[in-house]
Amino acid sequence: MIFSNLKKFIQKYKLHLSVWSIYIIYEVFILGLVSRSFRPPIVYVLIYLSNITVFYAHAFFLNKLLSNKNLKLKPVKISLLIAVIIFGYTLFSYYSGLLFIKLGFLTVNRVVSFDREFILTCIYRSLYYIGFATGYVYIVKSFQDQKKVEALERQNLVTQIEKQALENDLVQSQNNYLRSQINPHFLFNTLNFIYNDARKKAPMAADAIMNLAEMMRYALKRPEASEMVPISEEIEQIEHLINLHKLRTANTINLELEVSGDLFGLRFPPLILLTLVENIFKHGNVSHSTQPALIKIIYENDHLHITTINMINDNKGKQTESHHVGIENIAKRLNNFYSENYLFRYYKDPLNRYITEIAVDIVNPMARLNR
Repeated sequence: MIFSNLKKFIQKYKLHLSVWSIYIIYEVFILGLVSRSFRPPIVYVLIYLSNITVFYAHAFFLNKLLSNKNLKLKPVKISLLIAVIIFGYTLFSYYSGLLFIKLGFLTVNRVVSFDREFILTCIYRSLYYIGFATGYVYIVKSFQDQKKVEALERQNLVTQIEKQALENDLVQSQNNYLRSQINPHFLFNTLNFIYNDARKKAPMAADAIMNLAEMMRYALKRPEASEMVPISEEIEQIEHLINLHKLRTANTINLELEVSGDLFGLRFPPLILLTLVENIFKHGNVSHSTQPALIKIIYENDHLHITTINMINDNKGKQTESHHVGIENIAKRLNNFYSENYLFRYYKDPLNRYITEIAVDIVNPMARLNR
């Protein structure tokens, strides 16, 4: 376990160990050979242990100070750090020298004193390693900053690629949209050709084609379900739907549409009126001779009233259940648009008629033009 950890340590700090080894060999052996004087090994161990400690202590704390984003007291703190390291190094050198003399590792002709020469030597030696440590920190930070810049450049490149991909998708979507516009355009041109061709030969079929085309055109340009539309446009679609059923049944349906009041500028949630009328045709008896189906739309004094009345078609059996699905959707849509400022009810009366009633207070109908 110990050897494994030691091996990992050597692998991790291989460069540091190599540089320190070369430096120590240079100072001990080369300078020792030049001066022809060597000290005991324990002295070199303690001396370089203190020097290495100065180097890494200053590097560690300087890196912490430089990483701090508060620049206000940074020069003062760095100066204080240097002073503390010099002071600690001087004290360690003095007391370790006394210890070496006492243990017999050093022999001197005079007692080690805390004099000017000793202090200047310690200051020079500590500043020597502080300088190396400072250079080491700035070199490391330079490499780290370069890596950050490279990472940002890579991220920017990825962002540009993603942006380009989004732009390509947008162009593709625009092309698809243009193609989707071409198809309805072709369809309406075709329907218009058929209408013009059938107008003289089969007027009823031509009218059916025109009503169908108008309803399809409205469905394609219809806004989102969260927006209101002019109620006059919804009424036009009701008229087209009624005309189609009249043509389909050879005008045998008995249905009346009554509209009163100035509807200019009045907006209303889409699909509600159409759903009510479609329910009449799906589930009502619209061919009763004495009881016509009725659609009444009245607007007066800022109040909108919509009423539908139709005889219930008992022959359709199970289809009456689906009638309530559309009704529930209408209730939800009215609640979404008007919250509690509306009245909506539906019921069956004693004459076997199905009745729906909607009442809405319109405070400022003209204001809804831009809604």
